[in-house]
Amino acid sequence: MISRSETTAAINTALGRSRVVALLGPRQCGKTTLARQFVPSDSPNYIDLEDPLSLARLDEPMTALRDLTGLVVIDEVQRRPELFPVLRVLADRDPLPARFLILGSASPALLRQSSESLAGRVETVTIGGLALRDVGTETMDSHWLRGGFPLSFLAGSDADSFGWRKNFIQTFLERDLPQLGIGTPAATLLRFWTMLAHYHGQVWNAAEPARSLGVNESTTRRYLDLLEGVFMVRQLQPWYENLKKRQVKSPKIYFRDSGLLHQLLGIRTPAELLTHPKCGASWEGYVIEELLAQAKHDEAYFWGTHSGAELDLLLISHGSRIGVEIKRMDAPRLTPSMRIAMEDLKLERLTVVYPGTKRYPLAEGVEVMPFREMCAGSHSIVLGESR
Repeated sequence: MISRSETTAAINTALGRSRVVALLGPRQCGKTTLARQFVPSDSPNYIDLEDPLSLARLDEPMTALRDLTGLVVIDEVQRRPELFPVLRVLADRDPLPARFLILGSASPALLRQSSESLAGRVETVTIGGLALRDVGTETMDSHWLRGGFPLSFLAGSDADSFGWRKNFIQTFLERDLPQLGIGTPAATLLRFWTMLAHYHGQVWNAAEPARSLGVNESTTRRYLDLLEGVFMVRQLQPWYENLKKRQVKSPKIYFRDSGLLHQLLGIRTPAELLTHPKCGASWEGYVIEELLAQAKHDEAYFWGTHSGAELDLLLISHGSRIGVEIKRMDAPRLTPSMRIAMEDLKLERLTVVYPGTKRYPLAEGVEVMPFREMCAGSHSIVLGESR
């Protein structure tokens, strides 16, 4: 089994200070495997709401849960939203005989229910698939192509991985989303999702997809919010302030899993990826997801002006601004856009991430960093602190 030590540590920390911890992420990303490291699946303290026996146990939820002690895991909790008021009562007991780790497939309804019923009692830990730090930087090419879903990454061949992702998308649209109460036809969402693959790394414009689908712009925004709510895409929001410049104020769109992006683009092999027109955008999104998964930051944005200056990633941590520029080239150089970003945004430093092997300075406060070194090292590299 692949160790996900940093994720496990984050769950342990949350359990140490919170009465209820919600572990959220897309289906098949490894939530259940992680939870079973804390409570074995054959324990009475492990309740899987996709198991008919567990569902039967919770016909009377207060009776079933109130006598349990220690850590209690409830998997796929969004299937029984009526449990949240019960969990609120159980979490308020003093002394507290049990803490709860609840697992959910990233449903907006789940987040709403938990925030309404468990306000002040629940801490959320959000995960995706396997990160590069989990599987080792030597696997980067395969990890980028296949993505981080465990069964996709660990498949016996690229063809098997591609087939798994195809089936995942079909099942996700036809079964998982309807179970979350989403009634949009699967064929419509597949068309939209496929269109979205071509927006990966670009500023969102609702007008073109709306015309293609024959719907209004508010409908496409709702589809986009839906896919973001189930952790399939990321809307990276723009940073803008009074700079006396026309700045971009629409989000950029990124797929959170590079493997799903490649499946929808029809990319099956490393050779096809490297020659595809979206190769650069794919790598940019892949790097952004890996950095956001490990960088210590309070907020993350991109920045751009209508005159062409831009910054791929702006991380804000404890009031400091750290810029990240992503370049898929052999030897990045200092550009006018980097100088403008340093000056206009008053960056503490700017890190240029590239796929090479050498680390070198470009200017005062600007350094080129190999991507593998960032992922193999600590978070502090991203934030420009001493190693």
